[in-house]
Amino acid sequence: MTRFLALTLLAAPLLAQNGFPWKNETLRYSIQWQSGLSLGDATLTAQKTDSGWNFEAAVGAGVPGFAIDDHYRSTSTPDLCSLQFTRDQSHAGRKSRERTTFDQKGGSAERVTLLPDGGAKPGQSTFSIPSCARDALTYLYYVRVELGQGRMPAAQNIFFGGAYLIRMDYTGPQSVTIAGKSETTDHVNVSVRGARANFNFEVLYARDSARTPVQILLPISTSKLTLELVR
Repeated sequence: MTRFLALTLLAAPLLAQNGFPWKNETLRYSIQWQSGLSLGDATLTAQKTDSGWNFEAAVGAGVPGFAIDDHYRSTSTPDLCSLQFTRDQSHAGRKSRERTTFDQKGGSAERVTLLPDGGAKPGQSTFSIPSCARDALTYLYYVRVELGQGRMPAAQNIFFGGAYLIRMDYTGPQSVTIAGKSETTDHVNVSVRGARANFNFEVLYARDSARTPVQILLPISTSKLTLELVR
């Protein structure tokens, strides 16, 4: 399957290197129910620094009575090994904030709860990490680098508070309509398994040089939540 993906990418037209991992990038997505009802929007940002990368994600969505306002920030080395990850969440007015700092050389990470307890114990813990550990946000960009090289990432643990085992499986090309225009993408199934969550979702990647995710499909009850790239 990996070999097939590599051949598929080589057969795709080479486009201008106009996004991650060559340049700074901002991607904007609309969030919709399967019916087409708009729920809000999301933004992903990558900024290159002298020491690596800064990544940010913002999600603003909701239905009457349940608003979501989430912000995630991550810093990484040039090789996309995480240095720090912060998540700042507000769900229906209930706020939480925590920071995870990665000591890649020491093989450990420290997780501190900043809100509501201000980092006081027991809101602080230290745990072991593998070589070149990645938080969930950094992992999103690491995947794109791997796809650009014709590889599917191996199953591995990512960190979003706790550790989650993530696995990606390439299923083949799939046509999708974005902003009224049809294009061929590469379809990937993703499974996430952890102590607090077990779920699956789908990602459709453009065949551009930056391997831009153009759609993300999240199953919600009997429907699907769609994040679609705004162009």
